[in-house]
Amino acid sequence: MSDLSDPGCAAPSEAGPELALETQLVHGGTLRSEFGETSEALFLTQGHVYRTAEECEARFKGEDPGYIYARFSNPTVGMFEARMAALEGAEAARATATGMAAVTASLLAQVRAGDHVVAARQLFGSCRFVIEDLLPRFGVASTLVDGRNLEEWQAAVRPNTKVFFLESPTNPNLDLIDIAAVAEIAHACGSRLVVDNVFATPLWQSPLKLGADCVVYSATKHIDGQGRCLGGVILASQEFIDKHIHTFLRQTGPALSPFNAWVLLKGLETLSLRVRRQTESASIIADALAGHPKVRRLIYPGRRDHPQAELARRQMRAGSTLVAIEIDGGKAGAFRFLNALKIIRISNNLGDAKSLVTHPATTTHERFAPAVREAMGVTEGLVRLSVGLEHPRDLIRDLEQALA
Repeated sequence: MSDLSDPGCAAPSEAGPELALETQLVHGGTLRSEFGETSEALFLTQGHVYRTAEECEARFKGEDPGYIYARFSNPTVGMFEARMAALEGAEAARATATGMAAVTASLLAQVRAGDHVVAARQLFGSCRFVIEDLLPRFGVASTLVDGRNLEEWQAAVRPNTKVFFLESPTNPNLDLIDIAAVAEIAHACGSRLVVDNVFATPLWQSPLKLGADCVVYSATKHIDGQGRCLGGVILASQEFIDKHIHTFLRQTGPALSPFNAWVLLKGLETLSLRVRRQTESASIIADALAGHPKVRRLIYPGRRDHPQAELARRQMRAGSTLVAIEIDGGKAGAFRFLNALKIIRISNNLGDAKSLVTHPATTTHERFAPAVREAMGVTEGLVRLSVGLEHPRDLIRDLEQALA
């Protein structure tokens, strides 16, 4: 932007694709003021002033690329968006106040009354609310399918189908959905595919390269990674952002706080280190608990016994930081297990530096009827473990003593 310049230090994202991901996470999208600050500047301002009335007019017409108002854009938020775009390999990104704001905007901005959306039924509770309850209120019909079954995706297509939506791996039971195959079905009927990539993170899965048209994240999770603030981001082609997202966000206002954007920029600097360590620990824990007499089922995308292990190898670069564990004894057994943990804390968040565990049937998916939860694979004994940065040996000991 014209307000910020540092001729001696161009952002590495402009230096070419040869830079490694870890370097982009530290430097990508950086803008410096005339003070030459090392850490990204935090611009806590609602608005901006203009040198002349003509410059102000040009800004509002879009003829001058400078900043106008924090609901539209902000220098700190812009740095976060640029760094996320570099990480994802996307042409453009727009930040939002929360992950659910990103999901909701990415869907609502594309549809109008009379349109139809197809989505996997294996979804985070709030995402399924948007598909199943919110969209129909505005005349947008929706169909839920078993995301693992490509024939169901194909059968659900209608002449007015505009958007497909999925998570992979799914929340909370870590099912995988063939993104490339679903994208092919969507594009064949003139629809667009939106993928929530939170559980895989941008390190282990690249939906845009697999054919998705749009990727969304709750930056609250791994991107912040330390339980500090909320945030979301939408990534896609420049055309998609300009046509569907920019005006929608500008006029409806789910703007990311500049302070939160600054915190998320700091989180991105260590994202690779944290996620790699968490994924390694999750794999070790999954192997240690597999076959435990109190564990009825263990699900981890990085293991060969995952029901879709072949798809995991083809679609993901590594397993997730999440492990799904079905405890013997149903809800009562799961609660005894949760209450006996000493290091791992009960919380519905994930992607944190601290290991966290939750019981989806009574938290993230509590509002659904038991039959609906069962169809989603959310059983009474299922717990979702988000592996943190503690030593895996200590986590395994904690899990084993709780199981005992």
